[in-house]
Amino acid sequence: MRALCWYGKEDVRVETVPDPRIINPHDAIVKITSTAICGSDLHLYDGVIPTLEKGDILGHEFMGEVVEVGSEVKNLKAGDRVVVPFTIACGNCYFCMKGLWASCDNSNPNAWMLEKAYGYSGAGLFGYSHMMGGYAGGQAEYARVPFADVGPMKIPDGLSDEQVLFLTDIFPTGYMAAENAQFAEGDTVAVWGAGPVGQFAIQSAWMLGAGRVISIDIVPERLELAATKGKAETINSTNENVVEKLRAMTGGRGPDACIDAVGMESSGHTPDAIYDKVKMAMKLETDRPTALREAITACRKGGTVSIPGVYGGVLDKFPMGAAFGKGLTFKMGQTNVHNYLKPLLKRIQKGEIDPSFIITHRLSLEEAPGAYHMFREKQDGCIKVVLKPQGVAA
Repeated sequence: MRALCWYGKEDVRVETVPDPRIINPHDAIVKITSTAICGSDLHLYDGVIPTLEKGDILGHEFMGEVVEVGSEVKNLKAGDRVVVPFTIACGNCYFCMKGLWASCDNSNPNAWMLEKAYGYSGAGLFGYSHMMGGYAGGQAEYARVPFADVGPMKIPDGLSDEQVLFLTDIFPTGYMAAENAQFAEGDTVAVWGAGPVGQFAIQSAWMLGAGRVISIDIVPERLELAATKGKAETINSTNENVVEKLRAMTGGRGPDACIDAVGMESSGHTPDAIYDKVKMAMKLETDRPTALREAITACRKGGTVSIPGVYGGVLDKFPMGAAFGKGLTFKMGQTNVHNYLKPLLKRIQKGEIDPSFIITHRLSLEEAPGAYHMFREKQDGCIKVVLKPQGVAA
């Protein structure tokens, strides 16, 4: 089969690799009909996530048709159309039973790698390094899906791939980010990052009763989408001091909840942002938390900072004093996708949201290397790329 493989920083290639096969009775093989490039895939492309090996298959947002199931998979059969959560969960451990699917104790065979760095390991992830399990990803023609009797959800007839594909990651991630923000009805929510997760956080904030949503980014076309489709007020942080602007927009109080949908590679023009960029380039710092610092500083007293953006290591110049002094609450973590599959599918079926609004580019799998570069460089108005491993429809 053909698959997108990682070979180093800014070096991804579509190659012919062996087809996946059933190796555990709880496995399924899925023929991938749609897959996407996620913003967190760019951390792999940029070489800032360790434990990748040359030839690793990338991609964790994918869906398709079941072509084979293991003997213990009773809920799926060949021909079923499914979306596949990016977090892999066993369904039976302490954490899965509590709905903390992203903290699964049994799905990461390389848990020891994360235990050294973080104390404990979370769930395995598709296509996201060996410390996250070493699972082959979904930017390919086929994928092996472990714990297929737990994760994949069947899609009813009448819904296109593009309506449901983002149930695999970014729609639940944006929704959980808004849920974690713990705001009351009518509150003001500020969202850093108007990329795909930020856009879904904006949509989800409205669904959960926000009275006002403010989007912060540096890319004009992303801010335009946040304003037109997301009905958000916008701040271009290239031109304005975000903290001062938010204070002015909220009568001096600050937003009730702040969502950092940017994560470890945020950028900016302030002295702290320049400091981060230099230290990260010299490998003296693992993350650039510019957006997170702004969110903490801007949030009102007693507010909540929700963090769906990926962070990988130890942050420098973290404003803990401000967080403590204002009594902020922090909620964060990998998305417990399984909790949101059915509720969000219902919202799509009811017409409350069509997640395909986020797509700007539809390309073949063979075009994936160029798509990564375009997405990273924000060229051609690129906000979200969907790849079609079985060919792009005419």
